[in-house]
Amino acid sequence: MAHVELKLFASLMAFLPAGAAGHSVMVDLPDGATVYDLMDRCRVPRAQAHLVVRNGMFLPPSQRGASLLRNGDVIALWPPVAGG
Repeated sequence: MAHVELKLFASLMAFLPAGAAGHSVMVDLPDGATVYDLMDRCRVPRAQAHLVVRNGMFLPPSQRGASLLRNGDVIALWPPVAGG
């Protein structure tokens, strides 16, 4: 079992469950779960999570369905952002 923290920012905060503290929620996942499994469980659309950070390190799209989550991981998601 992996106990991970999911942090959602900007428009993705709408996907936090009721009662979530601030912009994060703790989630228990079975062994072998990936970032995509976490996103699916929390109903965060994959296409809307542009920037994915695992324990402070960028996780490219090619690794989001293959890299296994570990107990204590912190996953942060941001939508696409524009500015100027």
